[in-house]
Amino acid sequence: MGNARNIAFWVVLFLLILALFNLFSGGGSTLQSREISYSDFVESVENNEVNAVTLDGERIRYRGQDGSDYVTVKPEDAQVTELLLDNDVQVRAEVQEQSGFQTFILSLLPFLLLIGVWIYFMNRMQGGGRGGAMGFGKSKAKMLTEKHGRVTFDDVAGIDEAKEELEEIVEFLRNPQKFSRLGGKIPKGALLVGPPGTGKTLLARAIAGEAGVPFFTISGSDFVEMFVGVGASRVRDMFEQAKKNAPCIVFIDEIDAVGRHRGAGYGGGNDEREQTLNQLLVEMDGFEANEGVIIVAATNRKDVLDPALLRPGRFDREVTVPNPDIKGREKILGVHARKTPLGPDVDLRIIARGTPGFSGADLANLVNEAALMAARVGRRFVTMEDFENAKDKVMMGAERRSMVLTPDQKEKTAYHEAGHAIVGLTLPQCDPVYKATIIPRGGALGMVVSLPEIDRLNWHKSECEEKLAMTMAGKAAEIIHYGEEMVSNGPAGDIQQASALARAMVLRWGMSDKVGNIDYAEAHEGYSGQTAGLSVSAHTKELIEEEVKRIVSEAYDRAYAILMERREEWERLAQGLLEYETLTGEEIKRVIRGEPPHLGEDEDDKPSSGSAPSVTAIPKTRPKRKPPAEPGPDMEPEPT
Repeated sequence: MGNARNIAFWVVLFLLILALFNLFSGGGSTLQSREISYSDFVESVENNEVNAVTLDGERIRYRGQDGSDYVTVKPEDAQVTELLLDNDVQVRAEVQEQSGFQTFILSLLPFLLLIGVWIYFMNRMQGGGRGGAMGFGKSKAKMLTEKHGRVTFDDVAGIDEAKEELEEIVEFLRNPQKFSRLGGKIPKGALLVGPPGTGKTLLARAIAGEAGVPFFTISGSDFVEMFVGVGASRVRDMFEQAKKNAPCIVFIDEIDAVGRHRGAGYGGGNDEREQTLNQLLVEMDGFEANEGVIIVAATNRKDVLDPALLRPGRFDREVTVPNPDIKGREKILGVHARKTPLGPDVDLRIIARGTPGFSGADLANLVNEAALMAARVGRRFVTMEDFENAKDKVMMGAERRSMVLTPDQKEKTAYHEAGHAIVGLTLPQCDPVYKATIIPRGGALGMVVSLPEIDRLNWHKSECEEKLAMTMAGKAAEIIHYGEEMVSNGPAGDIQQASALARAMVLRWGMSDKVGNIDYAEAHEGYSGQTAGLSVSAHTKELIEEEVKRIVSEAYDRAYAILMERREEWERLAQGLLEYETLTGEEIKRVIRGEPPHLGEDEDDKPSSGSAPSVTAIPKTRPKRKPPAEPGPDMEPEPT
């Protein structure tokens, strides 16, 4: 109704402007003419100074000998026509199409236009419209309908515990008597917490699709404006809309934009964001109860939220939406592959085992990349090879085959990466080596990817030490083969990665006996905010740096010793990388044994992807957009 009214107003406004334009354009010549008296006009006619005259109703228009246009009004009893004909003046008359009523209406048009504009803006100021200049105090929440694409819990996979929590809310909306007869009350709010891409917004859409009740969606940033009080007004208006449609669900995405801890920023408690948060707290649980209105919010920054927002009575439930495990990844791949024709060799479980740490969004991107690669080469369905190539692209970046490397650069890269692979294969607690390549990908000239056999949840000290040795093996390999004076800047990324892991061991994880079981990370690294002012003594800082240096140096010495002990195998692998450029897990083992990487002539074009099922997945490198929770070996390698 509101849209139709707005459209009608603009149509009328356009017609009025068009009419005014016609009015003034039609009378333009009259406005530019000089008015003279009728007696002067008669005198000019009698003096033969007028050659032609146009009779326009009561007006007489003509052009004088000086080239100017003149206009006069004839008296009612004047015999103008006879006068003109007697003096041989050419006479032309114009038809009068406008009646007196039309002339009257046209004269009123400017006033009608002003009145219409005034009524329009008064209507907006009194709440007649939700948008525009006067509607900024109204809520921007949108009601989600099935026209936007209905999503149900069948479309959400891999986060079964979170689904169970929210399915209960949906059941409460459908059958409240089932819970109320035992004294249960409907939860007022549910907070979805988890890393980006895990499906928090998708879960909220599934609630809307399953519940069959009105569902309002809004972003946390939609509340905050430059004018103090606007956000609070929008919160009030949003809850008024929700109460009118109760029972209903209101979904606030990225609530950390408006729900940050009060007093942590500038402006004390009087700035716009904190006023908005105060109003949100009151509306969720104040003197007036919001029966039947359930708030579902999503964030990946729970640590910055105000404690008053998280208490029971506002957000009664906190639903953690983590990255999926291997079973969850397999289910998610199945959901995203519904509309993708898969080849007979595709095994989603193997793909799930090879993608630990991937979120739901990453898996959706993996399926899409595989489909694009299959379409690029003209296949009718997606094969396992397409998934392997897509996984390599997502994990390591796109191949840069156009990048020209000199033979010396390729050789140095091959020995560097072969050093990583040999040490990784030697140390038992290192993740199995999945693939080694000297083809430039992303920002690296080459890389070795390791995949764990299970989803890694924690790191032990011995595992960290072996991971450090594998990380420092690249520099050790360059020094052994080329000498200390010929080492390049290639190990820069390895050194940065090893330093980060060693600092985490000393500062956060208590893995240094000399430093002890104290968390020095915030004080030592000088974080701002609530930790400002914390410091450690100079002696402690020196001790920390000595321990970090000791751990990294021991890892380097360990890698150096392993490469010297297995130098012949390392040389074979480096030469194999120079010849074949990319080797998978089983191919690496065969090259080390001095065998050809492929099993036979009939499998020349088939890399031993059979190793992929036996190896499962976190790369030594995760994409840059997904840094690990703790500094560790899961970082992007730098150019070698």
